[in-house]
Amino acid sequence: MSAAAWGESVLFLLLVIGLAWPLGLYMARVYRGESKWADRVLGPLERLIYKLSGVQPQAQMDWRQYAGAVLVFNFLGLLVVYGLQRVQAALPLNPAGLGNVPPEVAWNTAVSFASNTNWQAYGGETTLSHLTQMLALTTQNFVSAATGMAVLVALIRGLSGRLTTELGNFWVDLTRSTLHILLPLSVVLALLLVSQGVVQTLAGAVTVPLLEPTTGADGKSVIAQIIALGPAASQVAIKQLGTNGGGFFNANSAHPLENPTALANLLEVVSIILIPAALCITFGKMVGAQKQGVALLVAMLLIFVPLLVLTIHSENQANPALTALGVDGTMGNWEGKELRFGPTSSAIWAVTTTAASNGSVNAMHDSFMPLGGLGPMWLMQLGEIIFGGVGSGLYGMLVYALIAVFVAGLMVGRTPEYLGKKIEAFEMKMASLVILLPSAAVLIGTAIACSIPAGTQPLGNPGTHGFSEILYAFSSGANNNGSAFGGLTVNGLFYTVAIGICMLIGRYWVIVPVLALAGSLAKKQIVPAGAGTLPTHTPLFIALIAGTIVLVGALTFIPALALGPIVEHLALR
Repeated sequence: MSAAAWGESVLFLLLVIGLAWPLGLYMARVYRGESKWADRVLGPLERLIYKLSGVQPQAQMDWRQYAGAVLVFNFLGLLVVYGLQRVQAALPLNPAGLGNVPPEVAWNTAVSFASNTNWQAYGGETTLSHLTQMLALTTQNFVSAATGMAVLVALIRGLSGRLTTELGNFWVDLTRSTLHILLPLSVVLALLLVSQGVVQTLAGAVTVPLLEPTTGADGKSVIAQIIALGPAASQVAIKQLGTNGGGFFNANSAHPLENPTALANLLEVVSIILIPAALCITFGKMVGAQKQGVALLVAMLLIFVPLLVLTIHSENQANPALTALGVDGTMGNWEGKELRFGPTSSAIWAVTTTAASNGSVNAMHDSFMPLGGLGPMWLMQLGEIIFGGVGSGLYGMLVYALIAVFVAGLMVGRTPEYLGKKIEAFEMKMASLVILLPSAAVLIGTAIACSIPAGTQPLGNPGTHGFSEILYAFSSGANNNGSAFGGLTVNGLFYTVAIGICMLIGRYWVIVPVLALAGSLAKKQIVPAGAGTLPTHTPLFIALIAGTIVLVGALTFIPALALGPIVEHLALR
């Protein structure tokens, strides 16, 4: 890696860590109802929302009631998003006169945005009206992110509570996450992005003359270009902060009207993991042990940084296949990358967007070097826990923490404990479901796709690279990431239905076991630490949890990765 690549990577990490600390402390105050600023500025609006919706903010829920509220709210949101797409031709704010979205694509999109995946089997500017983009998708960007944050807060209450069944109130947690955290941050980021040239308008497309006329595929002269416009900045801000990732334009964050400058690129990539990193600090504050949150953040970085270095290094190498054609590779692998970003910025984004459950892209992952594509793919397959989605990443990481202390307890013959709570059979069953269900969805979905014509015919590439495209698609869907490797046409019936099912499994078949885990832990008494208690904030525990994650990820996916990017890498040499 060059000095410039090291400098850009260090700047990125310093900004994330520096901003995460104060934000994490602020979020802890919000969830405990102790933020005077939030109550003074937005408290009246929050109370008005409760009054209009009939919510009793002081009412507490057990884990079943909390899970029921999560599922009902998300199901209703899914129906609204589906319905708006199916009738958008008859609704206003449709300057391009776009028709109704086909049912299978509408289903896939509704599941995608409700589950915080934002997988897109469509081109935004050619498929969805301004109203659908704003009312359906941008709204879901807020509330799906807030849902993940609410579930995390419920799990934190389960870990810190004692002899209780109460996990808080989902409607309060949802409202506070949206109103006090996501909305203010999104307003600030949207204004910063507008200052860099990200478009924000209700106007339709404009036609501009080309500086140099060209010839189209039909042989006719082309003298003008149609440029789609719309309310992009408001959607881009929350798509990054909420680890949603769905682009207003088909090219996502590679589009010059979504991500026009190097500064805009830095703002967006920092915002992708800002809240997931800050939630580690929130966790430490809410459980009364700041070192616990820092330990989880360090464990995430312990896996994130090596994969970041691997990907940057890979993309700054020449592609032997292109070098053989006479292409100068001294500046690295520029295939599929924007000139305003280059290999290093593209690699940082690729690792960040897949470490977080974001999925936005500023380069074509399909054009990465084999090992450059392996890093982002494996980060998704680990379960989107290395930062992960807002809320969902940390509750996944906490599940691994429970597994780590359980394994340590088995090794020394002692009942494992985490934050004073005994980890027993029920907790391990729920933790196993959280890990195994998304992994099974990835591997089973990939196996089916590779064995039927409907899965292989849409491939853009044969052999190992084609296998990587399929594996990446199911890894992205089942782990609620939403990014695409590219080279695979996914708007057909098989992929829209199959990946839609995987998205539901990866989101809701994980949320319910996590809330059951929270309910079980909340009922336990806190056991005082003794001489045999494993400290869960030391370098030893950080290494143990990181090792557990890597070991589980390796045992689960290395055989599949060996058939794709690893073999492809060896074939290039």
